[in-house]
Formats: sequence, structure tokens, C-alpha cells
Amino acid sequence: MAEVALVNPNVTKPAIGPLGLEYLAEACRAAGIQVEVIDLCFEADPLSALREGLGRAHPALVGITLRNTDNCFLASSHSFIPELAEVVATVREVSPAPTVLGGAGFSVAPAAIMREVGADYGVLGDGEEVMPLLTRTLEGKGALHEAPGLLWREGNEVRGNAPSWPDLSARPGLRRDMVDTLSKGPRVRPRSPRAVADEVESLLAQGLDVYHLCDSEFNLPESHARGISRELIRRGLGERMRWYGYLSPRPFSSELADLMQRAGCAGINFGADSGNDEILARLGRDFSREDVLEATRLCRARDIAVMLDLLIGAPGETRETAAETIAMAKRADPSCIGISLGVRIYPGTRLARMIMAQGPLPDNPAIWGQAEDNEQFLQPVFYLSPELGTPQEASDFLAEIIGGDERFFFGGSGDESDYDYDENQPLVDAIAAGARGAYWDILRQLRSG
Repeated sequence: MAEVALVNPNVTKPAIGPLGLEYLAEACRAAGIQVEVIDLCFEADPLSALREGLGRAHPALVGITLRNTDNCFLASSHSFIPELAEVVATVREVSPAPTVLGGAGFSVAPAAIMREVGADYGVLGDGEEVMPLLTRTLEGKGALHEAPGLLWREGNEVRGNAPSWPDLSARPGLRRDMVDTLSKGPRVRPRSPRAVADEVESLLAQGLDVYHLCDSEFNLPESHARGISRELIRRGLGERMRWYGYLSPRPFSSELADLMQRAGCAGINFGADSGNDEILARLGRDFSREDVLEATRLCRARDIAVMLDLLIGAPGETRETAAETIAMAKRADPSCIGISLGVRIYPGTRLARMIMAQGPLPDNPAIWGQAEDNEQFLQPVFYLSPELGTPQEASDFLAEIIGGDERFFFGGSGDESDYDYDENQPLVDAIAAGARGAYWDILRQLRSG
């Protein structure tokens, strides 16, 4: 009998490895807690597989991860909250064990998501300390208020403890062998270069030699990125693997570009967002268009593939600023360029507060998506500057100024230029045929033949 069952409900294809769930499983195992991982990703009938897994494990507690609330593209607007609710309901059907939610997506709006899907507990932030504490509390060996970041129900209310943000620099490298192989915040908590390299070596020993470091920017801070790159080089790992990363256009020096190339980096996704400095300032970015151009130039000089991600439609966006952004991206001459139209609104953000101050969502001409009964922004809802018109009008305008340049990809377009990774069949087929790399790089190579 497992004390804890950990469920990966993410069935989106191509698959995304449940990294946080692996870390959590190792933390439980290190605390002497028996763990059963139920990975639904590749199951033909996920809910039936969940029932079978719970029947096999008989857990005392079921943890469920939520990586994203939705796919973050206005054109497709696929929410994962209803699917999460189905998973929680299925657990209740077959097991008396309480459910606890966690993950980067859950931490976006933890109390609201708990109420929406009917979970018993939730974890805001890291779960490695909380899960063992909660397990022991349910055995009568602790108290709820002792678990940092834990949320629980008291009648119709959701109570919670403040999260803790433990120092990760001393955390050892992990084996990452629990699964057949979330999120940014205001704090940077780097792990030691040695622990990162240990983890890479563990993955290499399992035959995994292509990686994509997602979500957090690898070069914040740049000194840490240099340290990791040097450790990979020192161990000769850059010669045995290929990896990609998300980076900010600043800071990005020629020294870091050299080190990353020698450490095996094959491609970088820069969150460029805009080619207009005023729009970048409105978005709270601390870099300029010139930083984007210089970062791309440094990569091109070292044969590192580059993806520039653009975010069109922020407050203050006009057709002139959008055209300026497209012109900047063309001038930078990256390997490919992704366009997201509209800014996903999340609860608790400055944009959400601005929108709520403007009146009811359904009456706001800048709001697209689920406007009715969505004050918590749990369902996909986007801000699109009225200066660009409707989403279709904005898309038509962008297509006109892009002018058939095949380096450009549209998120959620539903055609061959689509870089929405949610159920992207060409991407799934390419991976099945042996393609490896960052998903954007696979799509780029597919298009180029």
C-alpha cells in the first residue's frame, strides 16, 4: 500500500515530462514515504488508468499536479481546469484518500482552483517539504499550520499558510528515475552547478541526451548560467548532449554565449516580446530592442539557433508599434519567430487589476475569451489592444506585414505555422519519427525540410 500516489494528469501531446512531480516523489522517498506515480500522459483512457492505478496503490493521500491552467493562446483557448476537475472527481469515486493539488499552474490561483475542482488540500509553491509533513499530519503526527504553503478547507472557506522558499543551492542532484521520461516568481533560487551537472549525468545514464530548460530564464543571474556552463564543460558533458534554454535578452554577454556553445547549447528562445521600447516598459521588461538585436547577433555568430517570442496586443499597442516589432524581428534575423496575439490575464497581476478597474469584463472592448462569470480569470481570457481591432483583423494585419516570411509562427493558428504545442500533430509525428530538440526547433526544421 502506497502512502502517497502522485498523479500526472497532463495528456497533452507532445508530452511534457512532469519535472516537479519527479522532484516531489524523490522528496517523499527520502522521507521514508512509499510513493506510487500514476502517469496518465500516454494512456488511451486516462480516467480508467487512474482508477486502476488507485486500486493498485490504495494510497492514503493523492497528489495531483497542474502545470498550466490553459494553453495560453487566444485563438485556441484550451482550458485544463475542467480536465483537472474530472481527475479529482474520479479519485473521489474510487478512493477515500484526500486530494492535494500543486504545480506551477495551481499556484497561479490556488484557492480559486481548489474551490472550482473540489480538492481537499493545495500547495502554493514548493511541495518537497509540504508533502511529507501533510502525510504525517494525516497520520496524526503533525498539524496543518506547520506545513508552509499548505491550503486546506474549513467549511466553505479555504485557509492557508504562507509559502516558504527554501535555499536550493545545497540541494543535491536528483536521480530522476520515477517517471519514464513550473513557473516564474519574484525570487531567483539557483541550484548549485554541481547538482545540475549531477542530474544531467543521471539522465545521460538513462539514455536521455537532448534537453530543453523551460520557463525560467537560464541567464538570470548570468553568473549562475556561466557557472553551470563551466561545470558542464569541465565534465565533458557538452560533448555528449544537446540542450536548449529560455533566456532573457539581457544580460547576455559574448562570454556567456561562448560558454553555452561549448557546454552543448544548440538553441535559445529569447522572450523578446516587442520591438518598441515603450511597449517593453509597459510590460515591465528591463531590456530594449537593441538588447534583442545584440543577443541574436551573438548567437548567430556561434551557430546557436534562435527563437524570438513576440507578444502582440499589450496595453498601448497600435498597428504602428506592432509593425515596428515585426520589422525588428526581421532585422534580427533569428532562426524563427513566434507570435502570441493577446496577453493572457492572470489573477493578482497588475494587468488584472487594471482590467477590473475598468468595469465588467463583458463590456470591455479589449477583452476576448471567457468574459462571463470569470472574475477570477480561471478560464482563458485575453487583453488585445482595441487599436488592433478584432483578433481576426489583427491576425490579418500581421500576416500582411509579415509578407509570407516562413520564419514566423502563429500560436493557435491551427495550420502548418502553428507553434501551439497543445495537441500539435505534426510535432507529435516528427518526435515519433525520431526528431529531438526544443519543440520550436523541430517545427522550424520541419518547415525548412
